[in-house]
Amino acid sequence: MQNTFLSLVRSRQSVRKYENRPVEAEKLQRCLEAARLAPSASNSQPWTFVVVNEPELVKQVARETYGPLATFNTFVPQAPVIIAIVIEKMKTIAQVGAYLKKREFALIDIGIAAEHFCLQAAEEGLGTCMLGWFNEKPIKKLLGIPDKKRIGLLITLGYPPEGYTVSEKNRKGFDEMVRFNLYRKPG
Repeated sequence: MQNTFLSLVRSRQSVRKYENRPVEAEKLQRCLEAARLAPSASNSQPWTFVVVNEPELVKQVARETYGPLATFNTFVPQAPVIIAIVIEKMKTIAQVGAYLKKREFALIDIGIAAEHFCLQAAEEGLGTCMLGWFNEKPIKKLLGIPDKKRIGLLITLGYPPEGYTVSEKNRKGFDEMVRFNLYRKPG
């Protein structure tokens, strides 16, 4: 029996080149629904997804993801859609837990939601790339996001060109990353 989820995880990659082709509304809807259904600390759901799909606004937001010293995001203007994940206030119990345990639950939660989005996009034949490097203040202004809010991540979304692949996933070996019962290996 084939494990289709693991196959999906293996095939999902960060896409840094997109066709000039719009994303169908129903595919975008399914990606957003997958993200919306993600688990979160105390079911706080500390996110709002701002969908940027108006071409001129996409270009304006994209310009804020790279610059003369940070040229690694120059592919972003090719994407027909950019999703901004805005971090929202967590439930009080999650806030208290985050404070007491010194954990940023909201960041963990948006990471889970973002991965749900990206895996659904891969299932739909779409490509994504999560971006943590961007000029937040001008993007917030462009998207009407209040000053007190934070953008946790941006995600590009679109169709990769036919045959687009990156090199095989370069991951540490299973035995390098997995420990059973104790952190240190015996010996």
